[in-house]
Amino acid sequence: MLLRRIVAACPQSRRMFSSSVNHGYESAIQELNKEMESVFGDPPANGLASSANNLKDEAQLPAPSISESSFELTHTGKSGEAQMVDVSPKESSKRKATAVCKVILGKKVFDLVVANQMGKGDVLTVAKIAGITAAKQTSNLIPLCHNINLSHVQMDLRLNHEDFSVTIEGEATSTGKTGVEMEAMTAVSIAGLTVYDMCKAASKDIAITDIRLKHKSGGKSGEYWWTQ
Repeated sequence: MLLRRIVAACPQSRRMFSSSVNHGYESAIQELNKEMESVFGDPPANGLASSANNLKDEAQLPAPSISESSFELTHTGKSGEAQMVDVSPKESSKRKATAVCKVILGKKVFDLVVANQMGKGDVLTVAKIAGITAAKQTSNLIPLCHNINLSHVQMDLRLNHEDFSVTIEGEATSTGKTGVEMEAMTAVSIAGLTVYDMCKAASKDIAITDIRLKHKSGGKSGEYWWTQ
């Protein structure tokens, strides 16, 4: 109600508020203070002026900036285009990576796999070979991966009676200038897809889940363990 009385008594103050963006909060408040004093005879409380000063200070706060130590996407150029990372300046070191995934079969399919009664044959053996083959073909599947020489690829497939699933673990090893994380993850992914292909005639209710990097070592970034 007090604000309505002020605006009604001081029509010019309304114009001052509408132009405050261009002329600044402080000058508009000062002019309003003078008009209020001429109407009411007493100067306004200091709270109004201090509020204006607070608004002015907030407006002058610098915009947040990205830290210079923020991580950068190495596969993206300065203008945002995709690029292959040049690893020639890096030093060679022994690299190792382990990835895992799980294939949930359901009891019906799980029992057939355990008994080796699937129509296409030995599910776990075929999936193991598929994983090893996939690791060696990673650079053909993932466009910006480097074509590296793998020293060793190991696949381990374990049947879990508790939840009728298969746990797949793949390990890739190399000595070179770039890591083998993608090789390990590609290995378990294709092994999981192979399990699905071998079993899909018996059931389509099969889920490939939890594909992730479990561990890596070597290179500038050092060692990593999945802890979540």
